[in-house]
Parts: sequence; structure tokens; C-alpha cells
Amino acid sequence: MTSTARDQITLLLHEWGNGDRAALDKLVPVVYRELRRLARYYMNNERPDHTLQTTALVSEAYLRLVHYQKMQWQNRAHFLAVAAQAMRRILVDQARAHKYAKRGGGAQTLSLEDAPILCAEPAPDILALDEALLELESMDARKCRIVEFKFLGGLSTEETAAVLAISTATVEREWRAAKAWLYRAMTGGQS
Repeated sequence: MTSTARDQITLLLHEWGNGDRAALDKLVPVVYRELRRLARYYMNNERPDHTLQTTALVSEAYLRLVHYQKMQWQNRAHFLAVAAQAMRRILVDQARAHKYAKRGGGAQTLSLEDAPILCAEPAPDILALDEALLELESMDARKCRIVEFKFLGGLSTEETAAVLAISTATVEREWRAAKAWLYRAMTGGQS
């Protein structure tokens, strides 16, 4: 994406945040491709028989994001970070509903054996990951946001640093620490 396109998105986000409904109508087609990429990333980490499709996930996320009318958007990366959080919540809600419907049968624990290549591995159970992230968030909210933005949202280190207003070195250091913590949390401390 060119810097001109990023600037256009940032301008539209600011206008939307200031109450301009027409800016949202202009923004959606511009960010739709990014939202689909994000949703496709999420759906690739879901089980093959998942009932929610990529387009439906984008639509659900859009419906949640439109309610953020007074959000003071920083830039495109901030928007995508919030969209990533919305998509995660949608998938977690659906997984909980599915698990509830099955009365808890067959929940599988996510293995993080290869913590250094965390991003390359599909997540077999978003509920287990969500539980671990909630625990991490209670201890260190920023590390949790870094995992959400980088692993779940697909943001780069630079974009994550910009959204959180911290240095890229801090993002990299806390990303390594968060991956190690998640590995231990999800494997029960087993090597």
C-alpha cells in the first residue's frame, strides 16, 4: 500500500472520528481489501469446517466498527489493530457458542511448541488461545496487545509500535517475552 493510500485512510478515519458519516462511506471501499486480508488470515487459522466465511467475518467486524463513531483514530494501523480485536472477539464468541452447543465436548489445547515461529502455525483452538491471552492481559496488557496486533492482526513491528506509541525495539523485546510466556502457559510449562 502506498503512503498516499495510507494518508487517505488516515484522513478519512479522522473525518469519521469527528462525526462525518460520509467519510465512513468513502472509507469502507478503501479498507475493504485490508479487512478481507485480515479476515482471510484469521480464517486460515480456523478449522476447515468453520461455519463463518471470510466475507461474513468482514461484515460482522464492519458492523461492530461502525459503532466506534467517536473513536479518535490515529492511522491505518490503529484501525486495523481495532479491526483485528473485533474479528478475534467475533471468532471467540462463535467458538464459545459452538462449544456450548456441543456441551464442551472435545476441546483441544493449542500447542505452541514452536514459539519462535508462532505466526506460521495455525491455531487449532481459538478458545484456548483466548484464555491464555486474557491471562496475559491481566498481567501485562501491552504484551497482550502486541500479540493481538502482530500474531492475530498481521501488523508489522513498525505498525504495532506506531499504534502503541512505543519503540520497535520495545515491541520486539516484548513480542519475544509474550511468545515465551504463551508457550509456557499453553503447554502447562512442559518443554
